[in-house]
Amino acid sequence: MSALSVSRQLLQTMVWHGWRSSSSKPAPNVHLSKPGAGFSFELTDEQKEFQATARKFALEEIIPVAAQYDKTGEYPVPLIKRAWELGLMNSHIPESCGGLGLGSFEACLITEELAYGCTGVQTAIEANSLGQMPVIIAGNEQQQKKYLGRMTEEPLMCLSAYCVTEPGAGSDVAGIKTWVERKGDEYVINGQKMWITNGRKANWYFLLARTDPNPRAPASKAFTGFIVEANSPGIQIGRKELNMGQRCSDTRGIVFEDVRVPKENVLIAEGAGFKIAMGAFDKTRPSVAEGAVGLAKRALDEATRYARERKTFGKPIVEHQAMAFLLAEMAVKVELARLAYQRAAWEVDAGPHNTFYASVAKAFAGDIANQVATDAVQIFGGNGFNTEYPVEKLMRDAKIYQIYEGTAQIQRVIIAREHLGRDRCLPRPLSFWQQRKKKPSLANLHDQKVNKI
Repeated sequence: MSALSVSRQLLQTMVWHGWRSSSSKPAPNVHLSKPGAGFSFELTDEQKEFQATARKFALEEIIPVAAQYDKTGEYPVPLIKRAWELGLMNSHIPESCGGLGLGSFEACLITEELAYGCTGVQTAIEANSLGQMPVIIAGNEQQQKKYLGRMTEEPLMCLSAYCVTEPGAGSDVAGIKTWVERKGDEYVINGQKMWITNGRKANWYFLLARTDPNPRAPASKAFTGFIVEANSPGIQIGRKELNMGQRCSDTRGIVFEDVRVPKENVLIAEGAGFKIAMGAFDKTRPSVAEGAVGLAKRALDEATRYARERKTFGKPIVEHQAMAFLLAEMAVKVELARLAYQRAAWEVDAGPHNTFYASVAKAFAGDIANQVATDAVQIFGGNGFNTEYPVEKLMRDAKIYQIYEGTAQIQRVIIAREHLGRDRCLPRPLSFWQQRKKKPSLANLHDQKVNKI
């Protein structure tokens, strides 16, 4: 029996003996060791097992084939099946629908390890999370059991996709043009979506479309979220996009032409779609951040190994201070980015409004992945620019982390808005100018003395 099979049996034992229900509860599953002990960075034994299983899978099964999948762009079917068998897929699905019901923190631990192996493979495995999340947070019991339940039954029939982005509406979600007209007990959808991960592979889509024809209607009321069966008549799926990085994930455009959706597939109600879509981002952006951290950690490790082996001027380049300091900076960035996504994931599980930390983690980790991957290429020198070495791929894969699920610039818009909103609620000391007004200046004191005389 392989070590991975043993790990899977251990995970199943933990799940079916009740751990998964306790692990999905907010605070106790993560960092509180005992009452009064304060904040702890120690993982539980169960979290360590999930992390170790994902790490072993990445090292032994993903890394050896990652370069080949990058070259061919082939969808990694064997790896997806294996991840499903090991319980490393669809971890967010509630227990009531047959899933593990893991918290965001545990899911992030798993995904960082998968991303260490290859972020293209990790995206193919984990893209479900974004498609699932609107149904998890806003679906009724019937919708959840129907659409989330089927995702636990078979690995290649359990994929979903998040259909929001359009050719003319990426960061500007309020600019979505796909529109819906209600006809009796059905809705008829017309429009086009772009850059949809799992576009061809998905079994069903979460789709955001305009139901209020008034162009001046506020986004919070103009859009509605739908669950759309991928085999519905009128759906036309475009060619697989040839991207800079993460090439084995399936990314396509999708056209909806008179696609009919029953009214029971509306999430919550008409006009609630924008809030649902943005709420899903709050839950999934920590997962994007940890994917970026997994890539950055891989780049750091590859650069460190190379710096120990490569010699210049009679000694390994790691013994040159310039290289040692560069590695130190990379290590600092990786550790801080990990803390950022873990805080954001903890906020998701603890339950408070986590928009601020989700965007902080996503923005910071995305930038760090690009910086660390670029530095790794620099340490490799000319070899780093060659496809025979791993860091060239890491640099290409990293760029998307500053783009998808909200660009680096959009994250800063959100962070600024959240920060300023929080700042209004804080008690305010006197400003510098207010203090100056209350304190008489030397000139005023002189004038007062003259007036008294």
